[in-house]
Amino acid sequence: MLEGNLVRLRAYERDDLEKARMIYNDPDVNKFLRLDVPYPLKVEDEVKWYESLNPFGNGAYTFAIETIADGEFIGSCGIEAVDWKNSHASLGIFLGKKYWDIGYGSDALSTLLDFCFSEMNLHRTYIYVFKFNERAIHTYEKIGFKVDATLRDNIFKDGRYQDELVMSILRSEWEEKKANSST
Repeated sequence: MLEGNLVRLRAYERDDLEKARMIYNDPDVNKFLRLDVPYPLKVEDEVKWYESLNPFGNGAYTFAIETIADGEFIGSCGIEAVDWKNSHASLGIFLGKKYWDIGYGSDALSTLLDFCFSEMNLHRTYIYVFKFNERAIHTYEKIGFKVDATLRDNIFKDGRYQDELVMSILRSEWEEKKANSST
């Protein structure tokens, strides 16, 4: 388990699947997610995904996010596309709508970054975000991510092509941000 100030990142449990599916299938949440998972997500699809998780690491790590206060499942985050040679990886996160704008997402992502840089010894992490997702962009910038690129008309969603940003943070930037926030 990885513990932040507000949340704990832990292994998925079978009991989390229905809660995750309900969050994922919420149209207000799903409109911000890439199309990697079918929508609406069926119970069978969620079970297949869960059973495919590899606890020994295959370049992907998936965590359930729960609140420290009451242990409630509130979302998921993970690391994928790990490139060990070049020392970077892609991150992803989603939270239930009622947990937005409280600090849970920032804390979960910060905890995940600590793991990426301290335990995995990565040099850089990056995240994709739709350009219209201003809330997420603000959160990522607050944490220290910078915009690397705009992928114009990169994803077809909601009946039109959407621009997507690639944002990244280097280990040195993360360490500096943490040092400055603790003074």
